[in-house]
Amino acid sequence: MKIAMKKVRASTLLLLFALASLPAKSEERSAPAEDLHLLVTAAVANNPEVKASEARWKMFASKAKQAAVLDDPMLMLKLQSVSPTEPWVLNKDPQSAKVIGLSQQLPYWGKRPLRQEVANHEADSWRWALEERKLELTRMVKESYYQIWGIDKELAVLDKNLKLLTDFVAITELKYSLGQGVQQDIFKAGLEKSSMLEMQITLQQQRKSVETNLNYLLHRPGNTPFGTVSDFALPQVTLSPEQLSASASENRPQIKSLTSLLHKSEASQRLAEREKYPDFNLSLEYMFRKPVSTAMASDPGDDMVTLGVTFNLPFQQEKRREMRAESSYERIMASEELNALKSSLSLTINEILLQLERRRKLVELYKGGMIPQAEQSLESALISYQVGKVDFLTLLDSRMKLFNNERALYDSQVEYMMKLAQLEAATGIELGTAAKPPHP
Repeated sequence: MKIAMKKVRASTLLLLFALASLPAKSEERSAPAEDLHLLVTAAVANNPEVKASEARWKMFASKAKQAAVLDDPMLMLKLQSVSPTEPWVLNKDPQSAKVIGLSQQLPYWGKRPLRQEVANHEADSWRWALEERKLELTRMVKESYYQIWGIDKELAVLDKNLKLLTDFVAITELKYSLGQGVQQDIFKAGLEKSSMLEMQITLQQQRKSVETNLNYLLHRPGNTPFGTVSDFALPQVTLSPEQLSASASENRPQIKSLTSLLHKSEASQRLAEREKYPDFNLSLEYMFRKPVSTAMASDPGDDMVTLGVTFNLPFQQEKRREMRAESSYERIMASEELNALKSSLSLTINEILLQLERRRKLVELYKGGMIPQAEQSLESALISYQVGKVDFLTLLDSRMKLFNNERALYDSQVEYMMKLAQLEAATGIELGTAAKPPHP
């Protein structure tokens, strides 16, 4: 009778184990779901590096507004040809006078617009550098967002499997007590449970690390809790590699920044060519004189006006040659950097598309083939284990294969979304927001 009761108890435990082994939906965390669009908006608005880049752009934009402005005119006041002992006596010498004058420095014709153009292109390059920073920040936020989703999914699978391994231990202990199992099965089940507990601790720490990084990107306290990420369907990229490369050339801020630097170097070269022409200084002086009537001279003291122009002599040709060489090298540098970036983008786009295709096929394979097959294999192993046709290690191996396939599925989904975020950063366009998965 006691043996029969023990067999009934063992059958009951195996039945509970079978029910627990059936595929279960992941449990949702209690925290609210996060909105990716709001996270990206907050990061762009609050991130200190973005604010610093914006201030740098505005600084250069302010410099550009100064580039074409003339120097302040110079006011000149003087006493001309007076005695040091009687500086205010102006009626003894016909040359004595009070003089007031104005002078203005004028660059050679065409230099001011070119200086303005150089400064504007430099400011534009920093403006596009700001947009590039925003694009990179968006990519990093999206990557962290989907990493958290993947970690949560793995933690849910671990929770489910830890419960199953607890049942494993109970079942193996019961069968061992009935003389139907071996002690090694107990140790093996306990070891697998300890390994999963170790994996759980590692994943929990990874989530905290990703949360901290995301809080840094959002410029909020590092211990700010992060909610859950809703399930999503994988967006399909419909554009060809050629279309994506053309989009990158048209929309990528870094390309526009280097293009602005190229235009700046071309304007700098034209400005350097004009440096061989002199700059001018125009002056106007008005002399207030007094009548002079002495034994030596007599003068009615009429006021006088002096107009003058001075200009530098551009003799330092070596300096001007080096200025032209500098602008030429700057143009070559910007042009080659632009060519290198376009080539790199073409390579990056093609590699990402290959990775996206690979990950999509893996997701389809896991969902449509490997996971259902692993579930069937586990179910078959469970039934066989109940009647003693397979050993415990075979049952455990079937459970681990399903566990690993589920983790691989979530990893492929996360990698797909991260690669999509990288493709968006490379092309400078939004390629598709992850939609909610269709209901089964």
